[in-house]
Amino acid sequence: MKKQLKDAGDKLVVVDFYATWCGPCRLIAPVLEKMAEENKDKLVVLKVDVDENEELTNEYGITSMPTFVLIKNEQKVHSFSGASEQKLREAIQQYS
Repeated sequence: MKKQLKDAGDKLVVVDFYATWCGPCRLIAPVLEKMAEENKDKLVVLKVDVDENEELTNEYGITSMPTFVLIKNEQKVHSFSGASEQKLREAIQQYS
């Protein structure tokens, strides 16, 4: 993931920590995809399956899904848990 963060440059990176068995994760996924398309010039989305990336999940202290970690210039600027479209939109607007 470090390479993707570096490649993002000064774009906002939204890291979506999810699980395939997580209902709320499946509900918010198409919303996040739409937001990524709407903001493709200033936003990069990375999806991390917590069951397949345990080390990364632990590194970021993820305890519930979905959790969104926002990173700008390779630095974490914000994070929150829950499938809230409003919180996601507000965070993207604030940090991008």
